[in-house]
Amino acid sequence: MNNNVLFDVPGPKARVRHRLYAVLGILVVLALIALVLYSFGESGQFDSQKWEWLEYAQVQSDLASAVVATLKAFALGAVFALIFGAIFAAGRLSEHAWLRGVSTAIVEFFRAIPLLILMFVFYYGLPTLGFDTSPLFAVVLGLTLYNGSVLAEIFRAGINSLPKGQAEAAYALGMRKTQVMFTVLLPQAIRAMLPTIISQLVVLLKDTALGFLVTYPELLYYARYIGSQGVFSRPIVPSTIVAAALYIAMCLLLTALATYLERRNRRSKKHIEPTDRKAEQVMLGHAAGGQTFGGLGGGAN
Repeated sequence: MNNNVLFDVPGPKARVRHRLYAVLGILVVLALIALVLYSFGESGQFDSQKWEWLEYAQVQSDLASAVVATLKAFALGAVFALIFGAIFAAGRLSEHAWLRGVSTAIVEFFRAIPLLILMFVFYYGLPTLGFDTSPLFAVVLGLTLYNGSVLAEIFRAGINSLPKGQAEAAYALGMRKTQVMFTVLLPQAIRAMLPTIISQLVVLLKDTALGFLVTYPELLYYARYIGSQGVFSRPIVPSTIVAAALYIAMCLLLTALATYLERRNRRSKKHIEPTDRKAEQVMLGHAAGGQTFGGLGGGAN
């Protein structure tokens, strides 16, 4: 299938116009950044007294502990979200109508609820019912249910994009449906959708910043704490810049991992190209707010 059927290749004038738009867009962004930096400089945010807190060994140790707490929540949330996504993707592809219905209801329900509300419910709501919770529990459970629901749709799209012969060959060998799903289809779907999965894990990493609202001592929580200290002239902007830089570094490392794994996957002899463009549809749907997911994999219903 020609991918350019619905897209006219731009001519020479259109390409020049697109380059001009790109240059103008970059200049506007750079101008906004320069304006923000100028405003910070005028308000004294770059004065040495507002950055001296970084020189204290105790602060450095506490900052490292906050980074570890962030990575701990991310690691637990990522593992449980992947497991949740694999299980409910299989449920949505089941031939049993009741299992498909239950799996669909759970996935759509947790995708529709904002992550912050989930964290609030688990941290402030469950204790009213007699369940003791901790900030880490609320953060990890919220990350698991929300991001796991998104990953379930990514896995489902990846499985539906595989050649039909993969499942047929496995059934011909006498494998049961569960074996076919978890030993043949799901591993290949993960390989096919690996960049999309890593992208969702980057989102999960950034979502850990919401943990400060339920008093989880992650990176943003500590940046807010340092920024409120009068002894350091209340360096809320410098501490936020440091926290943002650390988040960006961690996200870039994950993105680099995704790029490396994708290149390695494409060089592998075991790589199987999907039969359609559902991977791209998942990426576009996620960028547009996740609305495309519901339309994928209709053949499983």
